[in-house]
Amino acid sequence: MPEARAASAALPQPALEIASGYAFGGPALDLGALLWDGACLPDAQVRIPLPMLNRHGLVAGATGTGKTKTLQLVAEQLSAQGVPVFLADIKGDVSGISAPGARNEKVQARAAEVHQEWVATGFPAEFYALGGIGHGIPVRATVTSFGPVLLAKVLQLNQTQEQSLGLIFHYADQKGLDLLDLKDLRAVVAFLTSDEGKAELKNIGGLSTATAGVILRSLTAFEAQGMADFFGEPEFDTAELLRTASDGRGMVSVLELAAVQDRPQLFSTFLMWLLADLFHDLPEVGDADKPKLVFFFDEAHLLFNGASKAFLDSITQTVRLIRSKGVGVFFVTQTPKDVPADVLGQLGNRVQHALRAFTPDDQKALKATVRTFPDSAYDLEELLTGLGTGEAVVTVLSEKGAPTPVAATRLRAPESLMGPVEPGTLDSAVRSSPLYSRYAQAVDRESAYEKLGSRGAKGPDEMADEVKAPARRPKDAPARKPKDDPSVVEQVVGSGVFKSLARSLGTQIGREITRSLFGTARRRR
Repeated sequence: MPEARAASAALPQPALEIASGYAFGGPALDLGALLWDGACLPDAQVRIPLPMLNRHGLVAGATGTGKTKTLQLVAEQLSAQGVPVFLADIKGDVSGISAPGARNEKVQARAAEVHQEWVATGFPAEFYALGGIGHGIPVRATVTSFGPVLLAKVLQLNQTQEQSLGLIFHYADQKGLDLLDLKDLRAVVAFLTSDEGKAELKNIGGLSTATAGVILRSLTAFEAQGMADFFGEPEFDTAELLRTASDGRGMVSVLELAAVQDRPQLFSTFLMWLLADLFHDLPEVGDADKPKLVFFFDEAHLLFNGASKAFLDSITQTVRLIRSKGVGVFFVTQTPKDVPADVLGQLGNRVQHALRAFTPDDQKALKATVRTFPDSAYDLEELLTGLGTGEAVVTVLSEKGAPTPVAATRLRAPESLMGPVEPGTLDSAVRSSPLYSRYAQAVDRESAYEKLGSRGAKGPDEMADEVKAPARRPKDAPARKPKDDPSVVEQVVGSGVFKSLARSLGTQIGREITRSLFGTARRRR
C-alpha cells in the first residue's frame, strides 16, 4: 500500500483529484485506468461501487467504439461478485461470455497498460431466444401477462385503439377467459363485435366495429410476420433470471435477439415486459450491499421510438421504482439523446464511448452529450471525438451517492471470449440446461379460443354461466373491498388506458403499482 500511495502522489494534480474520487473503500468493479493528457495512468484506477449498480446507468457511443465489450467486462465482474446479469444479445456475439477468452498480443498489451491481472475465464450462462427463434431456451409470455399497454405498442395502435384493447382485456379478465396466445385474443375481439357479444359491453361504451377491425388486422399482420411463437405457454418465469451458479457466481442470462433484429419493436417491448414482470414479484429491499440483478437494455432507442407520453411515463416510473427492489437497469444506445430526459435523469452511472461529428446532426448530438456531464477538467467536446476503441468517459455514483469526477478511461479487457461460441457448443449448452425441459415444448391448453368456439353448442345463458364460473366467489368468502375491484370508469379516468385487474388478493403494493403502469399481470401456476 505505501507504494500505491507514493505512485498516486506522483500523479499530476488534476489527475490526482480525479483519481481520489474513485478511491472507494468497499467492493467495486474495475473499469480501467485513467487517461490524462494523452497518457494512461495505471496507478489511477477507475471503478464503480458495487452497491451503486442498482442506481442504473447508460452505456453510449458510436458503432464500433466498444460498447459490447464494456457490457461484457461489467457483466463478468458482476457475476464474479455473485450478482446475476441479464444481457440482450442483439448481434449474436455475447455468447462468448460462457467461454474463457483467448490470450493474444492485443489482450496482453491492454492488460499491461491498465495493470490488469488478466486470466482467461468463462462465466456461468443460460441462453434464451424469444419464442425459440434462434439458439436458446424459448422465452414466451401469455397475452394476458403481456397486457394491453405493451401489446398496443407492439401492434402500433393509437390511443383510442389502445383504450379499446384495454376494454377487451378487462372483459376477458372479468369473465375468466384466458388470453394465452394470439388466437385467444382474436376470438374475444370477434365475439365482442358479434350480435351476441355486443350486449356484453353496452353499459361501458362498447367496442366499435371499425376499431375492432383495426385490432384484428393488426393481429393478422403481426402473426403473418411469424410473431405468434412469442405468445403462449409455458410462460417464462422471470425469477429464472435471479439465479446463481453452484459456485456462488451470478448466472449470466443471454437473450439472443439476432434472429429477430428485423422486428425491433417486438424485442424492445418484450424486454420491457421482462423488466415489468420482475417488478411485480420482487420485494422492496432498499439500499443493499449488492444488486439482485443488473439488466442491460441494448438498442434502447428502439423502445422509445414512437412511444406515447403515457408509455414513456410508465417507463420512467418503472425505472425509478425498481431501484428499491435491487434491480439495476443499464440502457445501451448510441447517444444520450436517444433516451428521454426524464429517464436519463434516473441513470446515475455513465460510460460514454467515442462519438462521431461528421455531419451537423452529429455535431448537435455531441454538444448535447457534453451538456449532460458534470463540470470537467477535460475539454469533453474534443475528448469524445478523439477516444479510441475501448476507451470511454466515465462518471458514476460514489459510495455516498454523489457523482464522481469525469474520468477519461482506458478500459480493461474482458476475460471471457470476445466473440460468439460455436453454434454446436451453444446448442449443447441449451439442451443440457435444466430449464430446457421446462420451456422447450409449447403447450396449448383450453383457453378463450376453445371456450368461445364451443358457444354455438350451448344457449347464450348457459355459455355465459360457464364463462363466468372461474370468477365466482365462494359463499363463505369475505366480500371484496371496493379498492380490489376498480370500475372501468376509474381505470379510464385515472390513466387513459384500461388496465388488467389484479388477479389475486393480498398483492404487494409494488406489484399493484406496476399493474397500474403497464397493465401487465401474471397468472400464477
